[in-house]
Amino acid sequence: MPHRDTNRPKSLGSDLRTLRKARGLTLAAMADRLGRSVGWLSQVERDLSVPGIADLRQIASILEVPLSLFFGRAAVVDGEDGIVVRAGARRPIGSAEAGLVEELLSPDLTDAFEVVHSTFRPGASLSRGVARPTQEVGYLVSGRLEITIGGRSFIVGPGDSFRIRGEPYSWANPYEEPAVVIWVIAPPVY
Repeated sequence: MPHRDTNRPKSLGSDLRTLRKARGLTLAAMADRLGRSVGWLSQVERDLSVPGIADLRQIASILEVPLSLFFGRAAVVDGEDGIVVRAGARRPIGSAEAGLVEELLSPDLTDAFEVVHSTFRPGASLSRGVARPTQEVGYLVSGRLEITIGGRSFIVGPGDSFRIRGEPYSWANPYEEPAVVIWVIAPPVY
């Protein structure tokens, strides 16, 4: 058995399984796309085998998630793993390139939903509409955000919340301060 990377989250296998299922992929279909056996993938999902970095890159590409999702989790206090996520131990997700910094607030992706902390930097925007097969609720903690959902545009401020039910959406923060949003997304997409 390969040496376990202590920086890799203990929930890697369950996170992979959850993401695979959320995308409607069977073990056989995913293994086929990876060029691996169903047995190997099953062992990875049960944390009995550790995929190499090349495998993780390919898995991230197939699942359409950033490779960083599989790394970057800080040490967990005994007894808190899978229950508590400390502020300094959040897993970064996504890419900050578009002016959006995201962190996973959920301990892992094994629930029917995930909770994400998003910071939209001043001047950042996503002009092309994105549609995901999810139901999402966003709660604006601070700042202001312009969001278009299903062709309707809104400006939301602190304390406002909004829902997206699979419709195309886009966002922009043309303001001088960051906008911070807490998202609840079902099923998990990161």
